[in-house]
Order: sequence, then structure tokens, then C-alpha cells
Amino acid sequence: MLYDSNHALIQSEIEGVKLLNRGKVRDIYDLGESLLFIATDRISAFDVVMPNGIPLKGKVLTQISLFWFELMNWMPNHLITTDISTRPELAPYVKDLQGRAMIVRKARPLPIECIVRGYLAGSGWKDYQQTGVVSGITLCSGYKQAAKLDQPLFTPSTKADLGMHDEAISLEGVEKLLGKDVAHEVSSLSLRIYKTAADYAESKGIILADTKFEFGIYEDKVILIDEVLTPDSSRFWPAEQYKVGCNPPSLDKQFVRDYLETLDWNKTAPGPELPQDVVKKTTEKYLEAYKVLTGKSLV
Repeated sequence: MLYDSNHALIQSEIEGVKLLNRGKVRDIYDLGESLLFIATDRISAFDVVMPNGIPLKGKVLTQISLFWFELMNWMPNHLITTDISTRPELAPYVKDLQGRAMIVRKARPLPIECIVRGYLAGSGWKDYQQTGVVSGITLCSGYKQAAKLDQPLFTPSTKADLGMHDEAISLEGVEKLLGKDVAHEVSSLSLRIYKTAADYAESKGIILADTKFEFGIYEDKVILIDEVLTPDSSRFWPAEQYKVGCNPPSLDKQFVRDYLETLDWNKTAPGPELPQDVVKKTTEKYLEAYKVLTGKSLV
């Protein structure tokens, strides 16, 4: 296992087990009829992985995903178990992986990011400013930054390779990729999951501004895969600090993006080293998001 100076897990190494993919955050290994998903502490921004990690981030991603999987048990997902000690080949790595790893079903991932926006922020806000259109959807005029939309929008994007940028596509574009039936199923499921999570988060004093989901096909059925409703994949705003017309403070990796925007960096690899105060503050934000939403303390 490769850790940085802050003891953030940067890269996993499992001897004798085939590595299938090393993504922006996750390392995925082949366990035969199942997969091992390891959430490292790597952090990406603008589709570039930073050289140093955020301590405990991977554990937050895994544990908060497990919380949502349980809360929304009506939605089939890829989780088999988080008890990696059930696999003898993983026994030497239990200390490193416990709390940040999942054994999951082998699903066929769909080639889109299923993004739902309840508020106008991030790239959606930028697109709206320029064209008044978000993912092929024409919005009414007069919205301000961070404004709540009249209704949540399904605004999917393509899945880019590491170092490349995702691109927004319309529902019609999704239909061409997946077929009409699957396209409308994932659109409907995305909106339902978002609504369920947003209502729950609101009860905890958190605004779920937007989020993204990934789906796969398993035994001819659509299931939820990867992480879900984490500070990596979602924009969480403390309700008491929310204000229209600006970029609200957030409990997610927007803090890192905001820091990077202050640099003279062209948003291509390699990414800049994150300073200690940014690393520490980001860890605090991830832990706070977990605690507020689940009512539990990770540390």
C-alpha cells in the first residue's frame, strides 16, 4: 500500500489479485465472480487527480454510500459485503482496507453519468449563463447562481477517460446510447433517488444541490453501482449558510475546486500539490458531512 506523508492511502497493491482498473478514486480488483472496490484517499478536480490525498476520505465515501444503500433498500445495488475477511486472499490487507472496501457484484456499467440538479450551480450554472440551456433543457430566464430550480432536472453526461472531461448530453443522446427504455428507466430512478435523498438531507439541515449516480446492468436489471450521494459525487450545502446569488459554502470537494481556481494552473495533469491547510480542511468537511447526515462519527 502506498501512503503519502499525511497517511492518506494513495494507491493500493493486492498481491496475487488482478487489478482491473485504477480510476480517479477507486482501485478495482477481480475476485472471480465478484469485484473488490477500494476507495482510496485520492482526490480529483477538473478530472485531474491531485498528487497528495485527503486522509480518511475513502472511508467516508464507502461508509456514507453504505448508509444510503440501506436507507434506499428499494433500489437494487451492487453491494455483496463489506466484510473483506471473508476472502482469504485479502486477509493480509484487512487493516488497510477495513471500512474503505466493498465486495460487489459484477455489473455491466452504463456509459453515462446520471446527474440530477435541484439547484443551479457548478457547470450547470455556467452553461445557463452562456446559453440558457442545461443538457439540452431550455430553462426560463431570471435564475441566479445557486437558485433552486422549479423542479429537479436529469442532466446526464458522458463518462470521460482519466484526464479527459465529461461532456453534457441530452436525454435524446442517452436514448441513442442506451435505448429508450433503459434511458427513461435511469432518468426516472435518478430523479426518485435524488428526491428521497434531498428530503432526508433537508431534515438534517443540509441542501442536496446536485449529485450524480452510476448504474449498471446485472442479470438484465438496472442496479445502482459505485458510490452514491457522497461528498465526491454530490454538492452538500449547510442550509443555514445558503444564500442565492453566490457559491454557498459546501461540505464536499468544492472546497478543493475553489482553492484550485485561485492558482495559475491550466487544469491539466499533473495537478498541483495541495497545501496542508487545504488537506486538513477538506478532511474536516468530509467528516462533518458524514456526521450530519448519518448521525454517527467516523473517528
